[in-house]
Amino acid sequence: MASSSDALALTSAIPSSARDALAHRRNCQQLAEHAELVQALLEKVDGTDLARVPAIQEGLRELEGALREALELVESCRGKSCLYMVATGWNAVYEFRRVEAEIDRRVKIPTLTSLVHEFRMEHLKQALRAIEDDHRDYTLDELDVEAQKAMLKPDRTGRDADVLEKFLYRAYPDLQFDEALQEEREKLHAELQWSQSRNEMKQCRVIEHLIGVAKNVSNALPSKRVAKLLAIEPAFVISGYISNVKSITESFQDQGQDDWRADLFGCCMEPCLSFKTCLYPCGMFGKIANAVSRGEISREAAINNVFAFSLVGGCCCYTCCTRRRLRELFNIQGSLCDDFLTHLMCCCCALVQEWQELELRGFEGCQGRKMIPPPYQFMKP
Repeated sequence: MASSSDALALTSAIPSSARDALAHRRNCQQLAEHAELVQALLEKVDGTDLARVPAIQEGLRELEGALREALELVESCRGKSCLYMVATGWNAVYEFRRVEAEIDRRVKIPTLTSLVHEFRMEHLKQALRAIEDDHRDYTLDELDVEAQKAMLKPDRTGRDADVLEKFLYRAYPDLQFDEALQEEREKLHAELQWSQSRNEMKQCRVIEHLIGVAKNVSNALPSKRVAKLLAIEPAFVISGYISNVKSITESFQDQGQDDWRADLFGCCMEPCLSFKTCLYPCGMFGKIANAVSRGEISREAAINNVFAFSLVGGCCCYTCCTRRRLRELFNIQGSLCDDFLTHLMCCCCALVQEWQELELRGFEGCQGRKMIPPPYQFMKP
């Protein structure tokens, strides 16, 4: 017979396993935080005679099954191939949502709920309400979506290889790129053997395709060591100098020049953002300058500088320098003259484009867009 202690052990194991997840880290962390709310409820139940009620014990047994599914899902993000988990990423997102909904459904044990309300057990009522009000947003981040698109392509370019390189570096920050690829190939081969033993031919074709992707990317970028980018991971600052990482410009200098991902006239796609920028362009510029400088320039200082330059008619001369700094950050093609004319002719459109560019590239301090998953997903080798 299940007890609250059995379910408690699972709620403790889920956060522990989530800390070591290689894929879907954010989703695993959110599920772990939800499991901690369930843990708080179970700890309160375990300290009362309610845990001995047969009907509640049966409910705990069903809850234990849902928590076990959650633990298996989180452990799959730690043990399985990251390439596979992201190639079929939306399926995993649906699974995270389903598992949380199943946990919430099993938490509502009728006998427990009725006793809590009948005897006015406020501490248990608050714990139940906290679980009910906790709704998590499971999705794929921008880098996951880019990596998925790169893997699903029949032919990959050098830019796709760079996306996969960045994705694998995030999953294996302590390994060189070729070492991370070797680790992925070993996991894929192990999963291929397991799928073949179960005669899952569709799974086998997917995994064989990913093995080919890993091989092709390895040939495209032989023995390339990934530099730690300031946009991904903070540097160690000692006596005012940045150590243990390359500068952002050096990190991108070996790659070909990139294009803007956000369109200059794409402001119509973001009416709210465009409206706020038109009403208060200095505020938007302050946010961009603060993000691009990684906090070296505060929003207030950037706004004050804009006002100071505007007194002598040189407002665009100052704002275009921030645009140039953003281009250098991501190695986007262009020139200082283009930056100046863009800010002179279409200042608000330029500001909207720059902020969208920071969001699309997942730059630190810029919250990415919420991704709407497709209704279904399949993959052809």
